[in-house]
Amino acid sequence: MKKKYKEIISFRIYYFLLLLLGFYILPGCKSKNSKREYTIGFSQCVGSDQWRKTMLEEMKRELSFHPELKLIYTNAENSSATQVQQVRSMLRNKIDLLIISPNEARPLTPIVEEAFSQGIPVIVIDRKTSSSLYTAYVGADNFEIGKIAGAYLVNKLDEKGSILEVMGLSGSSPTIERQRGFYHALKNYPNIRIVKQVYGNWLINEAENEVNKIGVSSKQIDAVFAHNDQMALGSYRALKRHNPTNKIKIIGVDALPDNGLKYVANNIIDASMLYPTGGKEAIRTAFSILNKEHFDKENILKTVVIDSSNVQLMKMQSDKISSQYRDIGRQQGRLKEQEKIFNNQQILLNVLVISLVLAIVFAGVAFYSLNENWKSNKRLESKNQEIQQQQNQLLEMSAETKRASEAKFNFFTNISHEFRTPLTLILVPLEELVADTKLPLTVKQHLRLINKNVIRLLRMVNQLIDFRKIEYDKMKIRASENDLIAFTTEILDSFKDIASKRNIDMRLNSTEKKPMVWFDVNMFDKVLFNLLSNAFKFTNDNGRILITIQKDEEKKEIEIKVEDNGVGMTEESVLHAFELFYQGESYQSKGSGLGLSLSKEIIQLHKGVIDVSSKKWKGTSFCIRLPLGDAHLQEEEKLARTPEININYDNIKLYTSDLDQDPSKEDQALAFENIKEQSLLIIEDNSDMLDFLKQKLANEYEIFTASTGNGGLHEAFERVPDLIISDVVLPGQSGTDLARVLKNDVRTSHIPIILLTARGSSEQQLEGIKTLADAYITKPFNLQHLTETIKNLLDNRNLLKSHYTSEYQGEGKIPVSKKLDKKFLNDFAGIVESNLGNENFNVDVISKSIGISRVQLYRKVKALLECNITDYILNRRLQKAKYLLMNEDLSISEITYQVGFSSATYFSTVFKSKYNCTPSEFKRKKDTS
Repeated sequence: MKKKYKEIISFRIYYFLLLLLGFYILPGCKSKNSKREYTIGFSQCVGSDQWRKTMLEEMKRELSFHPELKLIYTNAENSSATQVQQVRSMLRNKIDLLIISPNEARPLTPIVEEAFSQGIPVIVIDRKTSSSLYTAYVGADNFEIGKIAGAYLVNKLDEKGSILEVMGLSGSSPTIERQRGFYHALKNYPNIRIVKQVYGNWLINEAENEVNKIGVSSKQIDAVFAHNDQMALGSYRALKRHNPTNKIKIIGVDALPDNGLKYVANNIIDASMLYPTGGKEAIRTAFSILNKEHFDKENILKTVVIDSSNVQLMKMQSDKISSQYRDIGRQQGRLKEQEKIFNNQQILLNVLVISLVLAIVFAGVAFYSLNENWKSNKRLESKNQEIQQQQNQLLEMSAETKRASEAKFNFFTNISHEFRTPLTLILVPLEELVADTKLPLTVKQHLRLINKNVIRLLRMVNQLIDFRKIEYDKMKIRASENDLIAFTTEILDSFKDIASKRNIDMRLNSTEKKPMVWFDVNMFDKVLFNLLSNAFKFTNDNGRILITIQKDEEKKEIEIKVEDNGVGMTEESVLHAFELFYQGESYQSKGSGLGLSLSKEIIQLHKGVIDVSSKKWKGTSFCIRLPLGDAHLQEEEKLARTPEININYDNIKLYTSDLDQDPSKEDQALAFENIKEQSLLIIEDNSDMLDFLKQKLANEYEIFTASTGNGGLHEAFERVPDLIISDVVLPGQSGTDLARVLKNDVRTSHIPIILLTARGSSEQQLEGIKTLADAYITKPFNLQHLTETIKNLLDNRNLLKSHYTSEYQGEGKIPVSKKLDKKFLNDFAGIVESNLGNENFNVDVISKSIGISRVQLYRKVKALLECNITDYILNRRLQKAKYLLMNEDLSISEITYQVGFSSATYFSTVFKSKYNCTPSEFKRKKDTS
């Protein structure tokens, strides 16, 4: 078998490796030379003029050689503020490199420096900023262009004449540098003057308007230097209008193919300074920077004068370059198409190869599977025969188990019935004794307690019998059509006296006058009795219980809801409310965990539904939904005639006995009782047990009580009793947790604790002792045993007290059995000893030092030492004074000061009352002896 498993596993691994190979081949069609992609942001100050458009076209042509570079382009439309916002947006989008052509130098400098400081390379193109914080500059030398333009005009004007200068945008670096270069070329020729300067802002129309304003005076102009060809054309138009015959020499800057070159070729302007856009050079520089290759920071582009002597050659070169770029574009398109075809063919080839491999593998798998299936079928045939034999054996065992279960059920039912007979024989004489008016009050109280618990036991026996009958399908409903309002009203009448005594508002609300519903009156009354009994148990006096009955015609069912405003249930208790024997936090002492489970089974027999909703401290709501009509019932589940509604008296007594409060009277002479020397705290969630223990122990001890673990903890810290009796199973905090907390707290560590529990195993008793409990008594317990245990624990505690009320022994050890009490007494004695000389020393100083309140300190010291704190401090001062008188050569005044007395007279008086002689007499006796 192991060999076969290994063969199967190895085959699957082989198959998996083949698939993995296929998945590995598929991505192989991807280019192995793929490079990392980069994003370049290009911010242009203006994109509308021809020179800027040419720059962008050059960039795009160069980018076609670098598919791994992606360009993001923005146009600021001559607005510096807009350009700053556009660059900031690019930085947020995490670009890899920034190319910027600043609109104005000064406003754009901060954002360029910000990008550079973030580690993003910055290429400044065409126009510079006011800072040197950039990675590279690409552009012509504008100063040199202005200088060449000036030299050209000096030559054409024979070193004399008047010049009109049409400048670009005020504040932009090209305008400033071209103007400076032009001045530099003319400064050595005094006969050449710049008679007028205007700003054309790089635009045709604005330049034309500015030159128009000059008007007639333009006749005195011999030449015009415009900072670009667009403004040169605008100047030409304006001058032509005012001086059509006079030939004024006009030169511009840019020399673009469809712009300056055309104007020179058509004799509109005389010359144009070639100003390369630098688009191609900017992309090449960016590529070098991103790929960590060598680059120049300053990339100055060469310029030349284009006039009638070389314009045709330049046009031919420009047309040739444009034609080559178009050819390159077409070739790249064809290459992409061929690459796409190649990739598709590669993928198809890989798919075919993998398909072939998979076909071979699947053929092998199919052959192997057929062989294995034939073997498996043989094995299955033998297994089927074994299973058939085992099935026959199981049927025989099931029949035997059924017979055994039936016998167990019969035994359980019979013994439960046997329980009812002695319980009835106990109950009948008890009721007669309770009715006897001649018996003393205390005897009657004991009889009522016995009667209540016998009835409780009888109810649990009845519920167990009913539940077992339902579980073994021995109980069938016998339903009839009944008036649900009349039935519910009769049950509510059984609770009227209890509601009246406890001032509980119990009401029945119904939207129907006489709803007729099919149910078994002898079973359904147990459900309502149980729900109402629970409502009364967990609703405080002056509370509210509401029963609502209403029809749902759409769902064809009737709804009975029992609501109260009692203590409610936790979310966990709601989830488990209908589980058998489940007891929630609030139910531990008030139920057996049978009632709700039995109610659910009865409702399910009626083909109905019961659910619960509750919130802690806000009340509980049980909702029963029964189907209308009788279509859901079988014929054998129906009664031929409708019986009279007659609520069983036994059910009334069983479900209401726990709700009756004993009419016990408080002791009339309580105010005149002798004050008890010792006190007990009893923590018990069963009210009957709590009242019983309180009644039996109240004659000898002062009794404090609590019904929850948290309440008991609060009472223990508040009262500091001499002994604590606690049940182990409590709502909130358990008795063992309670003992553990109290024994580890300095305020209560000295208090003996007795744990009472129904858990009688040796392991459970050992768990209780491990919590430092002083005694562990199982229920049912002997009352005399309990009282003697209490007495012995208190007597042992008194032995400890007697030690500390004797003379203080400096060398002795403190015989305290508990470590925490020993530490407390050592700390207390140490604080007193170190403060004997402090006449302002008092209880507050001790309580702050130890960290407990004054009241708890008094009670703790009283419990451990059987003396108050003031007497203890005074006794220690006198003992120290006695020691000083015997062993030190000090005056009476000095000793008075050292032991904390305010005056020698008071010290002498107190000392004499203690030792029957004054300090002076005591010292003289010591000296003479």
